[in-house]
This record gives sequence, C-alpha cells and structure tokens, in this order.
Amino acid sequence: MADSQDTSRTAVKTYVPVYQKETWQDHADDLGMSQSEFLRTMVQAGRQGFQREIEEPGSPDADPGGNDLETRLLELLSADTYTWEELLEAVSDDIESRLDDTLEELQAENRVRYSGRHGGYTIVGDDGE
Repeated sequence: MADSQDTSRTAVKTYVPVYQKETWQDHADDLGMSQSEFLRTMVQAGRQGFQREIEEPGSPDADPGGNDLETRLLELLSADTYTWEELLEAVSDDIESRLDDTLEELQAENRVRYSGRHGGYTIVGDDGE
C-alpha cells in the first residue's frame, strides 16, 4: 500500500494564537525536533487517538482493535428494535457527555467561555477583549 501512495511533499498552513505556536516550538526544541517534524508527529498521534476513540469509545477493553460501534449496535439490536433516530441517539449520547464534560473543564480553567456576542463558545482572549 505504501508503494502506491504519493510521497511528494506539500505545505500545510494553519493559524494559531502566538502563545500556542511558542508552546509547540518549545516542546519541539525539548524533543530535538523541528517544528514541522513535531507537528507532523503530533497530528499523526492525534489521528491514531481519534481512531481508537471512534472504535472503542469509553472502554479500552471493549473490543481491542475491533469495531466497538458494531459491537454496541449488535448489543442494542439484540434486545429490541430501534428506529434510525433511536439508534443515533443511543450511540451518540457518549460523545455528547464527553463534549459537555470537556467544555465544563475548559471553562473552569478559564480557557474557553460561552460568548453570546459571538454566538457560541470561544477561546478566552481570542476575541479581541
């Protein structure tokens, strides 16, 4: 599979607050990496973490390396009949709880706040105030 992938390089551009770029640069320096190498490594590590969370939400031993969504659906359907909407609600409840918990933690740390003026959540200090 790797033989068929295009390995030529291209630039990726993103915008982050200055403090975040400085933090990333310091961490890269500590690891003896360039900032580009550090960011590539962190993105790949993050993607792997997201994939595990999709496959195995909330329980690392539920179905190691497998498809926990499939397992959850089969468990639900073995007990009853569900509509699409009911299934969606049953499997998405965990992500809603995790999102709520994470937003509460970030607000308690004064890193994120709800801004009615901006119509939603915003990073503290990122709105010109």
